[in-house]
Amino acid sequence: MSSDTMKAALLAEANAPFTLTDVPRPRAGAGEVLVRIHASAVNPLDTKIRRGAAGHARHPLPAILGIDTAGEVLEVGEGVSAFKPGDKVFGMTGGVGGVQGSLAEFAAVDARLLAPVPSTLSLREAATLPLAFITAWEGLVDRARVRPEQTVLVLGGTGAVGQAAIQLAKALGAKVFATASASRRALVERFGVPIIESTPRADMVEVVQRYTNGRGFDVVYDTAGGESLDRAFHAVARFGHVVSALGWGTHALAPLSFRAASYSGVFTLLPLLSGEGRAAHGDILREIGKLAEQGKIDVTLDPRRFTLANVDDAHALVEGREAEGKVIVDIAS
Repeated sequence: MSSDTMKAALLAEANAPFTLTDVPRPRAGAGEVLVRIHASAVNPLDTKIRRGAAGHARHPLPAILGIDTAGEVLEVGEGVSAFKPGDKVFGMTGGVGGVQGSLAEFAAVDARLLAPVPSTLSLREAATLPLAFITAWEGLVDRARVRPEQTVLVLGGTGAVGQAAIQLAKALGAKVFATASASRRALVERFGVPIIESTPRADMVEVVQRYTNGRGFDVVYDTAGGESLDRAFHAVARFGHVVSALGWGTHALAPLSFRAASYSGVFTLLPLLSGEGRAAHGDILREIGKLAEQGKIDVTLDPRRFTLANVDDAHALVEGREAEGKVIVDIAS
C-alpha cells in the first residue's frame, strides 16, 4: 500500500457484503485532524444503515460505514489548536451523511467532534462510548436537566443507550430504575438499580404505584419508541419530563398533557448530518471522559476479535443480538 491509499471496508450497495479494498487516503483539511483509526465500534444503527433500513441516517453508497471511532492523531489541519500529533482521541465521527466512517485505516475528522481518550480506558474501550453516551447525555442533561435525588426510569435498559442512560443518571445523583426482559436482565444487574421486568403490555399504573407510591417518575427516558413511548407518557410524574431517542411515531399526548409534563426528542445524528452543533459533541465527550476517569462508567467488550477483513461477521453478531458486550472492529494495533 502506498502512502496515498489506505485499506477500508467498503459497502457498495445496501445489504451487500463489505469489500476490503484500497481507497484514497485523506488529508487533514482546515478544522480537521487526520486520525489513524485503532478501533471502530459496531452499533445496531450501523447494521441498519448497512441494510438500507435507516432512512433517518442517510449515507450515499458506495461508502465507508462506522459511526464510533478511537485512534491517534497523525496530522493537524489549519486552525486546530485543541489537538496535536500523538494525541489519543475518540468520537462519533462519520458513517452517515456522506461523512467517511471509521471502517478504514485513516479518517480526516472535524476536530470539534473529538475528545481526548480518558486515561482509564483503552482505545478499544473508548470506541464504545460516543453514540450511546452522547445520546444519553443529550436526553438526561441537555433536555431533562436531571438533578440529584430525582427518580429516573429508563425504558429499555439493556441496549447500549439504555445502559449509558442508567450509568449517567446514577452519576448525576438520580435514583434510577430500568426495564429489562427476563432473558437480558443480567446486562443491567451489574449497575445495581431496581429492574422492572418489561412486557409488551407493561401495566404502568402498577409500576408507578409500586416504585413511586403513585407519584410517577420525574424523568422517563424511552430508548425504544413505539409502544414504549406511549408507556412513558403514563409513567411520568406531574410536571415531569419524558425524553425519547426514537420518538418517530404517532402518539396520543393526552396522558402527558394531563400531567402538565414535557416531552423532548433526541436526534444524535443531527450534527453529522447538518454540520450544526458539532462542538457540543466534543464537549459532551470531554464530560463523559471525566466520568470514566472517576470510575463511574463501566465498559464491557465482547471477547471476540474482528478486523476489516471480517466486518460482516461483526455485523452479524450485533444483528443476531448474540454479543456479550460491545463489538469492536480492530483497525490498527
